[in-house]
This record gives sequence, C-alpha cells and structure tokens, in this order.
Amino acid sequence: MKLQESLENTSANQIAHVLTEALPYIRRFKGKTIVVKYGGNAMIDEHLKNSFARDIVLLKLVGINPVVVHGGGPQIGQLLQRLGKTSEFVQGMRVTDAETMDVVEMVLGGLVNKEIVNLITRHGGCAVGLSGKDGELVRARKIVVTQKSPETDQPEIIDLGHVGEVESIDTSIVDVLVQGDFIPVIAPIGVGAEGHSYNINADLVAGKMAQVLKAEKLILLTNTRGILDREGKLLTGLSLGEVDALIDDGTISGGMIPKTRCATDALKGGVTSCHIIDGRVEHAVMLELFTDRGIGTLLLRR
Repeated sequence: MKLQESLENTSANQIAHVLTEALPYIRRFKGKTIVVKYGGNAMIDEHLKNSFARDIVLLKLVGINPVVVHGGGPQIGQLLQRLGKTSEFVQGMRVTDAETMDVVEMVLGGLVNKEIVNLITRHGGCAVGLSGKDGELVRARKIVVTQKSPETDQPEIIDLGHVGEVESIDTSIVDVLVQGDFIPVIAPIGVGAEGHSYNINADLVAGKMAQVLKAEKLILLTNTRGILDREGKLLTGLSLGEVDALIDDGTISGGMIPKTRCATDALKGGVTSCHIIDGRVEHAVMLELFTDRGIGTLLLRR
C-alpha cells in the first residue's frame, strides 16, 4: 500500500510540475497567433497524428490562436503511383503538369486537408479547411528555375509546370475564422492572375502566412531533431547571423537550407521567433512551447 501511495504521489507531483512549468508560457502567448507547418512523419503515423491534433486543440483552449499549414508530398506521390504516373523532381520540386496538378488539388485540398480537420474536430476543436484558392488567400506566380547547360554558356530555363511561389497573401478569411474561434487548416495551393492553380512548398506558405499574420511564432515540424552541428549535436538557440555562418561553412546543408531560409525570412518579416522541431516526437508542439528546455532549434532575430 505504501509503495502504491508513493507512486501515486510521484505521478501527481510530475503532473503538477508540468502544469506549473507551462503556466507562464500560456500567459505569455495567450491571444497570440502561432503558425504551424505540419508535415513529415507526424502526418503519417496514426499515434503522432492524434498527438498533433490534441496539441493544436490545447493551444486553442488556452487562448492561443493556431493556424495550421500542411504538406502532403508522400500522399501525392502514392496516388500518382497508383495512377501509373511517374513523379519527376527538379531541385527538390515536383514537376507538375495539368494532370498532376489535378491530383495535387485532390490530395492536398481534399483528402489530407479534410483528414486534419476531422482529427482536430474529433479531439474537441473547431477546424475549418481551406486551400490558398479560397477567398484568394494565396496569390501565386509561376516559379522560374534555371540550371547550367553543358551545351551552352547560357543557363537553361526549366518549366516545372504548375509550381509556384507566393506573390501575396490576403488573410481576410483567416482573420474571420480566428475571431470566430475556429482553427484554420490551410493547403498550400495558390491561384495565379489567370486563375490557374499552383502547387507551392508548404514551408514557404507557412513562413509568408506567419509574416502577414504578424505571428508570435512559426513552428516547422520536420523529420529531424532540428539544426545539428557537425558532431550531430542539437543546436537549441541560434541568431540570424549564426544561421548564415552555419550555411556558409556547410554545417547546414541539403534540404535543411530552404527550411532554415524560410524561418530566417519569417524573422526578418516580423515574426518574433521560429522553431524547427522533430515531428516524430509525441506532443512535439506542446513540449516546444510549454517547457523550459523545448525539443528543437529556436531561431531569434538577435
């Protein structure tokens, strides 16, 4: 009996510690907007999907305004494969012809978006799914990619089809939803001046959205622990200057460069802080926001 009472007291003390540690952060961020880019394993593993949804609902319940921007590359690739269509990538971007764009809209704006909305709703939140085409939320322009050609001194222009970049964002519809206590869930599809749809990198949409919304934080969920040094150790806090130096010396490389640039652009655009965190960790968002140590890399303007 004494052992059981001791275990119960230990458990109660741990819960109390967690709650008291979270309290100052809840106070600090109450009423603030936090943009979360949702992707990677957190979108595939069933346990992690539910963990993420509970975190987002909790943020809303304690007075924080989460805005979710999601990816869906693996899901798009799977459906294309089932349809017998081969995915082609150039500089990490999917070549998107008209037929592929139809699949992108079906997967991002339909299947994936509605699954996330349903998950958040099942855990007690009120979510509304959007694509960047709704209310012309995300205006896009066709992205231009060049690469050196061995046959000529002039760079070769590569047509990626319906792949775009953010031209502008009109947050009117998002503002209405947030004021109505809804959680916006946004698919990264933009609309061009001629009405064409464009597939846009979700990190870029999240970063621009955070800037325009004057968000307190931008959180990017990844499949890594964050930014690592050359020995593989997690770098928990970085300034803009330190990030530039790490890119210059090759410490930050590959796919982490555009993700880091997205975060630094958001900081330069007025976002208070950015976080690159491991979406493979259960309750990653809550642990990063409401604990003293956090779990990922924090980037600040300082």
